[in-house]
Amino acid sequence: MMPAPLSETPLLDKANDLPLLKRTKYWAEVNSGTTNLDGLKTIAGHLADAFSALPGNIELVDPDPVDAVRPDGSLDQVQRGQHLLGIIRPEAPVRILLTGHMDTVFAANHHFQNLEWIDDGVLNGPGVADMKGGLSVMLGALQLLEQSEYASHIGYDIMINSDEEVGSASSAALIERCARNKVAALTYEPALPDGTLAGERGGSGNYSIIFTGKSAHAGRNPDEGRNALVAAADMALQLKALHREGLSVNPARIDGGGPNNAVPDHAILRVNFRPKSLVDQKEAQNALDNLISVIASGHDVSVRCHGGFGRPPKPVDAQAQKLFHLVRSCGADLGLEINWRATGGVCDGNNIAACGVPVVDTMGVRGGAIHSDKEFLITDSLVERTKLSALTIMRIAAKGGL
Repeated sequence: MMPAPLSETPLLDKANDLPLLKRTKYWAEVNSGTTNLDGLKTIAGHLADAFSALPGNIELVDPDPVDAVRPDGSLDQVQRGQHLLGIIRPEAPVRILLTGHMDTVFAANHHFQNLEWIDDGVLNGPGVADMKGGLSVMLGALQLLEQSEYASHIGYDIMINSDEEVGSASSAALIERCARNKVAALTYEPALPDGTLAGERGGSGNYSIIFTGKSAHAGRNPDEGRNALVAAADMALQLKALHREGLSVNPARIDGGGPNNAVPDHAILRVNFRPKSLVDQKEAQNALDNLISVIASGHDVSVRCHGGFGRPPKPVDAQAQKLFHLVRSCGADLGLEINWRATGGVCDGNNIAACGVPVVDTMGVRGGAIHSDKEFLITDSLVERTKLSALTIMRIAAKGGL
């Protein structure tokens, strides 16, 4: 039996009584930039306390190790915060995944730290849309679900990571584990101000390419040297030449070099790839592998590559379309027009889709100007999107899937 539309479902109206805005503001007042381990510890504690209202096991789990290439070419282990993991009714015949992130792009020393009302119903603040508001919506939807007749028919995992804004390297394996055997996933990135959702997403790959040459005096014996900086620059130009429709290539930085009177023997090229499809990703990887050999041979230098495609492209397949249409149908019953479109951004939805699980990854609040000090949340959308998520989850439970 399908749930009734909103006008016949008083349960959904209880969203108006939930402290959605209050806890959004409370969480957003804590700086939880990805590198702010103290702030992440604080917000993780707040989230664990809040989500413990649900009838299951809520715990904080340690991040996986993450290596990064230092400017001198050595590997350094990067510290990340703990992730929140919730497991509710693991024995249920139908199980879904809900994900979000507690980190923001605003470091502890960033000037953007405070909340401010910039218009009626429009709140400016760090992370209010991306995604403290989304986390409040997620919890609110689950609180409504647990009061419904459908709760016993559906189980779910909750995964809130601490490193989404930098690629989820320390939580990628956790996301993959949580995605197993799920019929669908909802991720709480913000929708656009008009409510449009993200559909297809391109992928993203980040690489640090390390060049080791041979130092020599720039005047006495320059030809005995092997210029690592020139090799890195040549690689940057040849990689940029791969840029085309369907594949964005952005050589972003070269570390290295030295004094003018010495041939530099060390350089690191940092580059980002944005493939639109898995075919584009494979072509990019093959071209990179080939160029490493070409540059190493042509400049007589050693070339090592560190990194990978941490965000695979996310197509919208038939199952994903079914989930989108379910969300749209729920929106229509709530008086909401739900549309979606392709986007160049990436998120944990890319990783979930790569596991073969259909996902709608913009179930969070309506807002905008994210990753800037103009970030804003349209506060009416807290209740609106809580009802949308709750109804979507109830209908998955009622149908026994999509």
